[in-house]
Amino acid sequence: MKSTDELIDDLLTLAFAEDIGDGDHTTLSTIPADARGRQHLIVKEEGILAGVDVARRVFEKFDPSLKMTVYIQDGAHVRPGDIAFEVEGPVRSLLQTERVMLNIMQRMSGIATTTARYQERLAGLKTKVLDTRKTTPGMRMLEKMAVAIGGGCNHRIGLFDMILIKDNHVDFTGGIDRAVASAKAYCKEKGKDLRIEQEVRNTDEILQAIEAGVDRIMLDNFTPERTAEAVKLIRTKAPHIEIESSGGITLDTLRDYGEAGVDFISVGALTHSVKGLDMSFKAF
Repeated sequence: MKSTDELIDDLLTLAFAEDIGDGDHTTLSTIPADARGRQHLIVKEEGILAGVDVARRVFEKFDPSLKMTVYIQDGAHVRPGDIAFEVEGPVRSLLQTERVMLNIMQRMSGIATTTARYQERLAGLKTKVLDTRKTTPGMRMLEKMAVAIGGGCNHRIGLFDMILIKDNHVDFTGGIDRAVASAKAYCKEKGKDLRIEQEVRNTDEILQAIEAGVDRIMLDNFTPERTAEAVKLIRTKAPHIEIESSGGITLDTLRDYGEAGVDFISVGALTHSVKGLDMSFKAF
């Protein structure tokens, strides 16, 4: 299995391949090979900055001679006019890395900003906002990094680092008891220490999940009122089990679920429909 660094490197390789192809002919035809210059990243919208460390990797991968000076780090609250960093080196390299870097910085900063907004809505509560697997193909590692930078928590990275038994698994298997027992047997056979989460749709399934001995229960599409009732039941019968709310939860309803007492709230909107943070990379 590839490491996070290897996956990010693969992404950058693909990003350059699809953007530059056999050459940036505009730059190659207008900029002398020996021209040198500077550009800086200008923030144009208030939010949370994310992707600075990845931007450094973009420049280093394309042209190690590019020198980056960072003024604002990942996680900082930024405002229009802020200069996050500057880069000095061959002008051709500056121009050819600009779009790849901006795409990453804008996307990650948008996600971090959105995540911070959701987590702020839970201020004073123990509840943490979680991301999901509803990410841009190939960019999952970067998008989950951005969620963490914005103050949220990462759920499982993929299908490999946690067992999450959902309704389809249960229906195909023939019941929660069978699905969980099979998952535990699989982990023992394969020598894997994986946490088991069970998605539930009603009170009967909650009781089955408790009896089966799962690590976390996901309350799928419960109302805040039903969530409060479910939390009380789980805390009474199995206080060690973590509780997660999921399914159509918005910024407007987020606080209601948090006040119901859940440990986590998973929100697909952190990554699947976020707006990028506006910024530009300008010569100076």
